[in-house]
Amino acid sequence: MSTIDARDVPADPTSTERLSPAGFDYRVVDLTDDATADAFQRAADRGFLGAEPNADALAHARAVFQTRRNIGVYEAEAVPHAFPVATTNAWVTPLTLPGGGSIGMWAISMVTVAGTHRRRGIARALLEGELRAAASAGVPIAGLTASEATIYGRYGFGPAVPVARFVVDTRRAGWNGVTPPGRVEYVDRETLAADIGRVHDRTRRAVPGRIEGWQGRWEGLSGAATSVTERDKVRGVRYVDEAGEVRGAVAYTMNEKGDSFRFALDVRLLVAETPDALAALWRFVVQHDLVDQVTADLRPVGDALPWLVADQRAVEQSVHDHGWLRILDVPDALSARTYSGPLDLVIRVDDPLGFAEGSWHIQADADGDVTVEETSERAADVTIGVSALSALFVGGVGAMTLHAAGLIAADDAAVRSLDRAFAASPAPNLDIWY
Repeated sequence: MSTIDARDVPADPTSTERLSPAGFDYRVVDLTDDATADAFQRAADRGFLGAEPNADALAHARAVFQTRRNIGVYEAEAVPHAFPVATTNAWVTPLTLPGGGSIGMWAISMVTVAGTHRRRGIARALLEGELRAAASAGVPIAGLTASEATIYGRYGFGPAVPVARFVVDTRRAGWNGVTPPGRVEYVDRETLAADIGRVHDRTRRAVPGRIEGWQGRWEGLSGAATSVTERDKVRGVRYVDEAGEVRGAVAYTMNEKGDSFRFALDVRLLVAETPDALAALWRFVVQHDLVDQVTADLRPVGDALPWLVADQRAVEQSVHDHGWLRILDVPDALSARTYSGPLDLVIRVDDPLGFAEGSWHIQADADGDVTVEETSERAADVTIGVSALSALFVGGVGAMTLHAAGLIAADDAAVRSLDRAFAASPAPNLDIWY
């Protein structure tokens, strides 16, 4: 896994040159200056239509942002400490791959453009600038979570990690699962943040598509951060096994439904290291007194929840995109994961931005050994765009699905071979936003 510090990577010269004639200064922002940091964060919150941040929120965000490479776009004649008209930040994090290994991923976040500066090429400069920066640093893949699903395909990202959203009618659901040994107990916010962080770090290493979390994320989800708007509603419990080890935790909020003294429970994050932990926490949630409805998002596709309740029809499940990936270096990316079946194909990758463009001979044997080499000597068995290849990469989307959608050109035998080889177990999941 790459140990590159994204903060050491300078501003992309191509984006700098592109935006300069339009009167914009594109640069890495130094957030050690409090006034500059506050302006950057307030601009980012405004871009996401958030409330004006208070002092606690600014301090909390500053602690996180100072660990990242922050890019701001400013009017060329902007006064000191002015709001940027666009923002983004990035850092390098391990992305778990099928087989349990990991690869360094350029994580992109906080992409905003002020509503007053739309349609001026700024978003393109931001996104392409991040990709060029990642490639220049030798990072083989980039990733993001998207507030809008129609933006990122044009930059070569593919929706690689789908997630499930559950809405449970607890009046009908009942319980059909085990009653695990061990115990479920309430914890305070600070303990909850620590427990979530520890369990998440252990579990994310075995689930393709997951990335490393950070303390600010756990403090936000648990309500330990004083800047969280609904922190007074956040509660949490953890599951402790028979040996006294914490194996899972859940953070949630309650909201009363009208004046009925009946409640809706919203799961903010549920992490479970063992089947017993998963069953115990789901049982606590769906059988909670006075709760008529439970909502939980960012769950794995194939979560055990519908099989733990007595009436599966009480569990409405919808699947949506969440984790988006973008391959930059084909040999490094494809050779980092393991495969579920043998593979011997030449794959032609089309990439309008040029990073992944080429024909690549990929060979994977039954023992999991894999080689990926550029070739011009053999005709391509498969033609695929970089967005589709990125969607296929961690096994969250099948090759047969992409072929049926017209995104893979190949004969049936090649598609079946790809489908088998790229399949992943467990199914990919990404349970946080970044």
